[in-house]
Amino acid sequence: MSAPVDSAAVACLRRDEYVSQVATYRHEFRTWLRELDWADEWRTAAFDNVEDELVFHSTILARLYEAGWNRYGWPEDAGGFGGTEVHRAAYFEELAAAMLPVPEQHWTLEVIGPATYRYAPHLAAEYLPNYLRGAEWWGQCFSEPESGSDLAGLRCRAADDGDGGFVLNGQKIWTSQGPTATRFMVLARTGTPESRHRGLSTFLVDADTPGVTVRPIALASGRRELAEVFFDDVRIPRERAIGDVGGGWAVVMYLMQYERGMYGYAVLTTALTELGRLRAEMVVHGASPANRERFAQIYVAVVAAQARAAKTVRALAANQMVGPESSIDKLLFAKAEKDINDLVLDVRRGWMLTGVGADGDKELDTARAKWWYTRAATIMGGSAEVQRSIIADHLLGLPKEKR
Repeated sequence: MSAPVDSAAVACLRRDEYVSQVATYRHEFRTWLRELDWADEWRTAAFDNVEDELVFHSTILARLYEAGWNRYGWPEDAGGFGGTEVHRAAYFEELAAAMLPVPEQHWTLEVIGPATYRYAPHLAAEYLPNYLRGAEWWGQCFSEPESGSDLAGLRCRAADDGDGGFVLNGQKIWTSQGPTATRFMVLARTGTPESRHRGLSTFLVDADTPGVTVRPIALASGRRELAEVFFDDVRIPRERAIGDVGGGWAVVMYLMQYERGMYGYAVLTTALTELGRLRAEMVVHGASPANRERFAQIYVAVVAAQARAAKTVRALAANQMVGPESSIDKLLFAKAEKDINDLVLDVRRGWMLTGVGADGDKELDTARAKWWYTRAATIMGGSAEVQRSIIADHLLGLPKEKR
């Protein structure tokens, strides 16, 4: 691959203009994508395993970073060029409009990056530039085998070592991109078990630290996207704490608004890309009236969800804390992911189930893997039932459920 150097040079020269005028940034990023001589390679790339996909996407990120386009919306002292979350939203929109897949590393970066910069700017300055250029990516170690979404019940413990650091012991599970992650953001208990959410702290732990063991989890698709991570007497320097010791819950709450907001907005732009591809298939191969009606309903739902998520993006860009309202975003984008892939299965059933008419094994494997992965869309990151309870309790003020 080779990036259009002249365009990249122009982009760097016009940094101030792009920061102050999102419309200018959007227009010229769109032009850059249109003129990209390796766009088709990016657009049509398919893989039968996560490891190769991440390596390919790291190359994409390196070129985007070199040209500067994925650095807008991130602070300058963390490898960015400045701007706000609105720049990042425009970035995802333009990738979708060009029918280009979002580099996989963005899914974890959009969740972990903002919290790291907010609560540990020294770590963000040291490591986020590498994240942006695809040289490394991290895993989020929150869930545990017996606590799931109940983060206040975590048992993974970081004990004071008496020398200014901590010793970490415990297990985490369902860590996205964990098998190949360079570092982990780990939520651990530093207080008593009775302290619940008030006794939690967050740390950045290198994957190659002695005592860290990573075991990939094979999904139903066969892909090793997730991992369980074990910590056995892992020593952590005090400067690796993200936020205050005992202040991990604040980090989690800050992080969650990005997991529901920016991550969700990117999911919805990707949903439009998937719908665009599906529409082309339906035009070429035909579809039943019922499936055409489902397509229209899902499209309207995605656009409505994107409009709702845009409000969250604007709030984040204005440095406003997004509270329980983000549960609405989570419900809408998770359902959209699942509905689209169910429709893909129904419209292309012969291809998805038997491979009839498949142009390549990797493309088929990718489509099947997406369907399998979206089975968890309404569970991971907080189940749909939990989100509805939050909305009922904190937004609608409905009576508490009787137990």
